[in-house]
Amino acid sequence: MSEGKPKGKLALYWAASCGGCEIAVLGIDTKILDVAENFDIVFWPCATDGKVRDVEKMADGEIDVCLFNGGIRTSEQEYMARLLRQKSKVLVAFGSCAQEGCIPGLGNMDTRQSCFKTVYLDNPSLDNPQGTVPQTVTEVPEGKLHLPLYYDTLKTLAQTVPVDYYLPGCPPEADRIWDAIVAILEQKLPEPGAIIGSDTTVCDECPRTREEKKIKKFYRTWQIKPDPDKCLLEQGILCCGIATRAGCGALCPQVNSPCIGCYGPNNGVEDYGARLFSALASVIDSEDPEEIEAIIKEGIPDPVGSFYRFSLAHSLLRRSKLKGKDGSARAAADAS
Repeated sequence: MSEGKPKGKLALYWAASCGGCEIAVLGIDTKILDVAENFDIVFWPCATDGKVRDVEKMADGEIDVCLFNGGIRTSEQEYMARLLRQKSKVLVAFGSCAQEGCIPGLGNMDTRQSCFKTVYLDNPSLDNPQGTVPQTVTEVPEGKLHLPLYYDTLKTLAQTVPVDYYLPGCPPEADRIWDAIVAILEQKLPEPGAIIGSDTTVCDECPRTREEKKIKKFYRTWQIKPDPDKCLLEQGILCCGIATRAGCGALCPQVNSPCIGCYGPNNGVEDYGARLFSALASVIDSEDPEEIEAIIKEGIPDPVGSFYRFSLAHSLLRRSKLKGKDGSARAAADAS
């Protein structure tokens, strides 16, 4: 693709996420050799022995493209986001965690203290009789051990630094990753700030038969054996494909599992959860407010986890209210 052209410089970084996006890069299979032919990977802590100090020594804009996956939950992740933004010509929010906060963003329903309590103090699988919890500075025989500060609020990459492009998915499918790489190599990227990918919905990719949606009851996936050919939402299973951007190939519905919304909203949608809630409200077969409320309460017992599973940190809600030292509520923007 780049005969006669000098190699570009590529960086990849893993912040607050499960790391699946790092593995997904290898899903392009032998095409990774084409990436190696066109780019020198100058920083990829998950796979290479690059050091932060190596990045710090680079000139501003020296990295051609950085694929940054994960949200921002610690001071170290924030530092790396700012550093890689400074050193990169193009910064891509790679995957749902970087774009919307994803599953780690659900931690915004709690505080740092409650998260630490659950993980380190109040858990049946723990063996921690001393009640040890991480500290930012700890004295050890070799000196002082410094750990990053864990923030109360997870932020998306774009809430931390300017982002050039977004590649959604949990993780992005290999075909979409390759499409983005080709667009970068051939300099055929959309306007800055755009999401790389389709602007249709998962329903448009789904092969299931769709008729009129009139729902009297929502079922959890373990409560019903769905018809393998009929629209899952029409069967009362909460399928988010009606409000979710296409790009995955409707993989989940094709194996009898509902779409859970990992590709996020379409262009122009400010709040994915509100968009999904509105879409579902339009197909409930009732005009009685009390009956509608009962249908939702019984069939969707976890509305935040259902409507904002991937997008809470990116939504208008952002997080639950935090209390200041004086007991007053403080805004999410101040909750780092």
